[in-house]
Amino acid sequence: QVRLVESGGGSVQAGGSLRLSCTVSEYTYSRRCMGWFRQAPGKERETVASIYTGGDSTYYADSVKGRFTISQDNAKNMLYLQMSSLKPDDTAMYYCATRGIPTWYTDYVRCETEDDFIYWGQGTQVTVSS
Repeated sequence: QVRLVESGGGSVQAGGSLRLSCTVSEYTYSRRCMGWFRQAPGKERETVASIYTGGDSTYYADSVKGRFTISQDNAKNMLYLQMSSLKPDDTAMYYCATRGIPTWYTDYVRCETEDDFIYWGQGTQVTVSS
């Protein structure tokens, strides 16, 4: 069972920055989908950013492009989300998620939607005040 633990959430004023971290328990797959999602009250969970470690390709929601940066540290099994120029609309619970890709799998790997991920953390709250 893969465990993910998010940290780094908090309250910040609009225009501020936060860095979210996600610790992933020991994982055997060298290729992974890793991503950040968020869910605001009364809204569906949405993809914020994701990365496919097999090719270092990244995906960003249009609403966060140019403001958020996803990164990883394989040696430490860590995933990060650097958030800058935060807006009140960024207020949400933020979740990290992952899925391992077996070595025998050679088809295209998509890492963009909730369905592309298997393991989820409990979330960390981000609140941006105006």
